[in-house]
Parts: sequence; structure tokens; C-alpha cells
Amino acid sequence: MAVDEARARTEVSGPPPVAVNADENLTSSLWEREVSRADGVILKHHDGSGWRDVTWGEAAERVRTLAAGLIASGIAPGDKVALMSTTRIEWTLLDLAILSVGAVTVPIYETSSVEQCVWILSDSGTRLAIAGSADEAKVLAEACDRVPGVTELLVIDEGGLDALAQRAGDAEREEVARRAAAVKAADLATIVYTSGTSGNPKGCLITHYNLLWTARQAGVVLRTILKQDDATLLFLTLAHVFTRLIQFMCWENDVPIGYARSIDLLTDDLQTFRPTFLLSVPRVFERVYTRAQRMATGAKRKVFDFAVATAEELGKTASPSPLLRLKHAVADRLVYSKIRHAFGGRVHTCVSGGAPLAPHLAYFFSACGVEVLEGWGLTETTAPCTVNPPGAPRVGTVGTPLPGVEVRIDSDGEILVRGGNVFNGYHNNPEATAEVFEDGWLRTGDLGRLDADGYLAITGRKKEIIVTAGGKNVAPALLEERLKVHPLVSQAMVVGDNRPFVGALITIDPDELAAHAERHGLSGPPSELIRHESVRAEIDKAVAHANSVVSRAESIRNVVVLERDFDPDHDEVTPSLKLRRRVIAQHFAAEIEQLYTR
Repeated sequence: MAVDEARARTEVSGPPPVAVNADENLTSSLWEREVSRADGVILKHHDGSGWRDVTWGEAAERVRTLAAGLIASGIAPGDKVALMSTTRIEWTLLDLAILSVGAVTVPIYETSSVEQCVWILSDSGTRLAIAGSADEAKVLAEACDRVPGVTELLVIDEGGLDALAQRAGDAEREEVARRAAAVKAADLATIVYTSGTSGNPKGCLITHYNLLWTARQAGVVLRTILKQDDATLLFLTLAHVFTRLIQFMCWENDVPIGYARSIDLLTDDLQTFRPTFLLSVPRVFERVYTRAQRMATGAKRKVFDFAVATAEELGKTASPSPLLRLKHAVADRLVYSKIRHAFGGRVHTCVSGGAPLAPHLAYFFSACGVEVLEGWGLTETTAPCTVNPPGAPRVGTVGTPLPGVEVRIDSDGEILVRGGNVFNGYHNNPEATAEVFEDGWLRTGDLGRLDADGYLAITGRKKEIIVTAGGKNVAPALLEERLKVHPLVSQAMVVGDNRPFVGALITIDPDELAAHAERHGLSGPPSELIRHESVRAEIDKAVAHANSVVSRAESIRNVVVLERDFDPDHDEVTPSLKLRRRVIAQHFAAEIEQLYTR
């Protein structure tokens, strides 16, 4: 829906929030339901032969045992415990155990590099590190060796949790209840590291109150998808605050959570688990759509295109005509029903975040009977600030504020936020904290506008962080600086915003190119030399050097070598040679498209 600029708002607030008491914490529901709903199923995991239910009573007992093991290991209130693992039931149980003893969970992406792990472990002051698999343990072990404060590394797949539990006796088990009761809403729950515009990631201080408050507000907005027979299947990483928030929302609303075995097995898991709603990122919807489109060959392609056109027509009208309803019925039988089946047959709603969703995808999945609700937020806001309400989504927007959240559009278009979801600042970084707070408002760095009904649309990013289509935050400066270490590289600009992967535009130093040509006995104009295999091999080395300090999701997958340098005369760089990213993106739009089409 187009925004009427004359009626656009500059500030909007959500309805009154659901309260969180000062004595509550993220594990309160666990201990309460261990008594009131001991036999109720809350978690489900696949053991290789099928799905296994875990009741509230069983979950509480396992968390208590792990928490007692942490106490026996010397973990005190306020101590930091790092957790590096794929999404799995053990992640949740460990997180709850850590929180139960008053300690602080430090999640690490399972794709993180050794250098990233070293920074997070040292900056957070981690004492105990836990890895999921042997591969994750290898990376984490190398990092732990360089951080003296880490006293131990446990590995889930090597019996680490059983060993942890066996350390505890009756005294430690009794101590768990006392510790858990002593944790207050205002206590620190987790430090989540997020990419900055340059340099090392910053640790966001998020309290029990932040997570519990936000989970309850999100539960109010999404209450229609949190009914008795609903269930979700998690496959996005729990290291991301968005996934973790959805987990706690389900936890608070007594909605069973399943854990996909892996992305490779996701299709099978969807068929057997049959969730009713999913948390996802745009990249997943793109893959489902693209796969369906690719499989539609010959006459089937015409049918698919008919379904796409019908979906868009439906999405743009509030009152479909009888003919349009008939077209929908035909498209549903031939195409839409197959998409629903791919999701397991019961999914009616998906919550999407991390990056913008293309309108044609929103229309298509809505026509399939899968309503996609886009939301928006930051790690600094414990994930969501806004979300499209079920039954009333507005394509092209990220919805309206959660209860208790206030959104303001500053004079330059920057989005400011205030509410119980806003974090307590950056760990060990008061300067960065001061930069983002102003008179009680959080400056998000994102640009946006509000329409007359209070729906927020994101229009740009004031900060330079790139967010890929998969929802991964990428700081371009670190990659660019490491690319420029190679003598052949003059300038580099990393791209990938709302794209499937990170790419880069690279320019070549003419003097170094001439020297390289001489060493290798090459001749010809620079436009030909930059395409020579020996030059490409050197650029590949530069890319490998840059990628060595980031995770796979942040790594550069493709590059285009430009025939000229970025030029101050073209307004592409400042006098101090800082990149003017928007100008460069406009001037080299074709080359950027080439990154993603070849």
C-alpha cells in the first residue's frame, strides 16, 4: 500500500504491555509447569528413528541436573558460559541450566572463525565453553587455548553433558532451587555479539526482563498462532536473538518446540513433524519459490506463471471477484497445495525477519495459504520492535509496534525506539553505548517511515551493516581492509544487502598490475590483464585472506574486478578516500548484478 506522505506519522506506540514482575526470570515458567503440567509435552527432538516428546517434568529434571553440574564445576552467578552449537534440544536445555544458576549465556554462531571466537571469549570473560560437535569443538578449542580465562571445554557429541551432570550431588541439586529463585528480572541473562560497522563485534547486554518482556508482548500479537494444537520447528540458529526470542515466546505460551536435525534434512523433518507455524528468513522463501519455478518446465511453467500472476492479483485486492476466486481455486489445486505440502501440510503462518521480503514472495505464499508476517528489530532490541499482525499484514511494511514499544522517526529519517525490549548497552564499551542512546531513545541506525495507520516501512540503513537475504549481519569494513592488504588490490567494496551471499567489487593498483605482468611475462592492455588467470589467482588469495577471520555466512563468495579505480571526480570516494557506497552501487549496478547472475 502506498504511503500518503501528507498523512504519514512521525511517532507511534503499541498498546499497553503485559507486565513482568521484578521477581520473575526466564526459568520461572519451567518450575511452575513442572508442578502444574508435568506430563504436558513442550519439546520434541528426532533421535534418528522418530520424534521423541519431552514433557515439562522431564525438561525440568534435565535442566536441574545440568544446572547442578554447572554449580559443581564452580560456575557462580554472573559467570559467563559460551555455547557454540547448531540448533538442537541440548542448546535449549543448556541455556536454561545456565540461566537457572544465575550465570550468563554467551552464544557463538556455529560458523564463527577462530578469531571471532577468541574475541568473544576474551571480551565476555567466559569461564566455561561448550561446543556441539567435534568440528565446532576444533574451532572453539583453538580459541580457548588463546584465552587464559576459559577453564574448560565440553563437547555435547562426546558425552560432555552427561559428564557435567555426573559431577553433581544432592547438595548441588538443592542449590539449583535456591539459585533459580534468586535470579531477578533485572539480572543479565545473555551477551549476544553483533557485527559493528568496523572492527570487532559488540556484545549486547540483554537481561531476563528484556527477553521475558519481549516474549510476552510478541505472544500477545501472535496469539492466534499460539493455540493448543500449534507447534513450531526451529531450524535457524539459536545463537541469533530472533530465534531465541521465538523459543521463549513458545515456552511462555506452552507451545511445543521441535528441533530440525539439519538444513539438509529439513524437508524430511517438515513432512514428519508437521508444524503449524515457522520462523524463517527471506532466503528460505526464495529457495522454495525458486525450486518450484525451476521444476516447472514446459507446459507446467505456464501453470506456475498463472499461479504467480493470480497470487499477485489476489494480494492487491481486498474483495476478489468470482472470477479471481475461481482462478485461485484452479491455482490452488495445481500449484499452491504442493507448496503447502512442502511445508508439511499444516503450516498456516510464517514469521519472517532479518531482511526484507520481496513483495511477490509475500503475495505468492499468502495465496498458498501460508501467511508471512514480516517483522523488524535489532539484537539491541531483543529482536522484534514491530511485526505485521496476523490477518492484517501490509506487504512492504514490517508491521506495527509491539505492546509497550514506541517508534519515532527522527528528522533525518532514522528510526528511534523505546520500550522494555531495549538492551542495557554494550559490554565493556561505554562509548558505543553512549552513541546509540539519546534521551532514553535507542538510535537504531535504520531509516524508515510510518504510514497513517502506524505501519513501519524500512527505507534504508544509516549504518553500513550489510544484512544478507539469509538475515546474517555483515560488517563490510573488516573484509574490505583485509582485501586491500594484497598489493594488487587498490580499493574494495563489499556488497550483499538483501542478497543471497556476500560479494565484492575490487579495483586493481595499476603499478602493481604492471609489475605482476612483467614478472609473469604478460602483455596487453590493463582491461585484458585483470582477467588473466594469474591475476585471478592472486585475487583469490586476497579473498581467502579476508574470509579467514569471518564465518562462512559472512564470507565473500564472488568478486568482480573493475577496469578502473573508484574516483573522487566521480564522487565515488571522499577526499580522504572513504567509500561513497550508494554512489558506487549506482555507478556499478550492472557489475553488482553480475555477481549474482554468473
